Amino acid sequence: MKKTRSALKTPFASAFLGGLLVASIGLVAIATGLVKGDSTSSTTTVAAPLSTPASDSGNAADGKDAANTVNQIYKTDGQGVAFIQSETPPKPANPLDPFGGSGGGTATGSGFVIDSDGHILTNNHVVAGANKIMVQLGDSERSYDATLVGKDPATDLALLKIDAPSDQLHVLSLGRSSDLQVGDPVVAIGNPFGLDRTVTSGIVSALQRQIQSPSGRSISNVIQTDAAINPGNSGGPLIDSAGQVIGINSQIETGGGSDGNVGIGFAIPIDTARDVVSQIENGGSVKHAFLGISGGTIDSSLASALNLPVQSGVLVQSVVKGGPADDAGLEGGNTQATIDGAQVNLGGDIITEINGKHIGSMEDLVNIVNDAKPGDKLTLTIVRDGHEKKIDVTLGDGSK
Repeated sequence: MKKTRSALKTPFASAFLGGLLVASIGLVAIATGLVKGDSTSSTTTVAAPLSTPASDSGNAADGKDAANTVNQIYKTDGQGVAFIQSETPPKPANPLDPFGGSGGGTATGSGFVIDSDGHILTNNHVVAGANKIMVQLGDSERSYDATLVGKDPATDLALLKIDAPSDQLHVLSLGRSSDLQVGDPVVAIGNPFGLDRTVTSGIVSALQRQIQSPSGRSISNVIQTDAAINPGNSGGPLIDSAGQVIGINSQIETGGGSDGNVGIGFAIPIDTARDVVSQIENGGSVKHAFLGISGGTIDSSLASALNLPVQSGVLVQSVVKGGPADDAGLEGGNTQATIDGAQVNLGGDIITEINGKHIGSMEDLVNIVNDAKPGDKLTLTIVRDGHEKKIDVTLGDGSK
């Protein structure tokens, strides 16, 4: 199983492209299944009641639809969930690299139907590098060849299309992830470990998390849930009590002890997916704002240890040559040091505000850049050599 780093809080973070990657402690596993041609596995499952309410009562008072039970959601939405298999071709060995090459394999994951034209949304890492993608819908045993319409590695999303009869395309309703609250009930449907049409339930454990995509960029406003998500759930829907998709299940926190679920899963918000799908359908490519720095969060202990002039902000370690920050005159550090076992550059600019808003951490900076678009102008308030100044930056296109 492929693993990546989680976006947990730590004094220092690396941040080169659009979402400004946040370094971490602890492992996050991308919830896809990778099956080699000669691999075998066995799985024991324990059945659980499907009649547990996804919510104790309706939400008519706040304008939301009445809640459904897990059983009702499964019956209504299950047929719109896809089982995806993507075949990756073997890679020839490089004569200069005796360890090069691979035997290829088959990745398995999930997805869901988003319109009557046969478009299916999934994670990019489920289909990355594939030369053949097959899709099965609901409980049907029929497989359809899928075409990759477009992808966005930065948000780990991909849009597929299949040519299926209209009566086989059960379109799932999309909700608004911006309306979620911590504690809201949710249901996940997918194909963990290849066990198709598996349903699990839980709650929204936290909001506005950050995770790192396989491409190395940070994804903001991520939904954390305790609904069980395992390898093979990637790309499947996270559904609210009204039966609407509010997230795309993508990664799990493994705690470093296993590849399985430990009660912490992450879903890309459907509001993010809406924007990505729209850009793919309208132009085929997705654009992301690009600042072009690496930096780290300043807290009181770090400020004291390094005798910094501020108690919070972002310390710029380096800037990408020719990038927007470099063009605007932002400066990185010139003195190397080791902090928490990591090599960092000190002496660079300290960012304290963006457009007049206080920046207390790298997470604050990430969110602002992720919410912006290429061409947007940001006014950065920085501290350099003990003096405060303002620098205007025009964000670039990180997809180039």
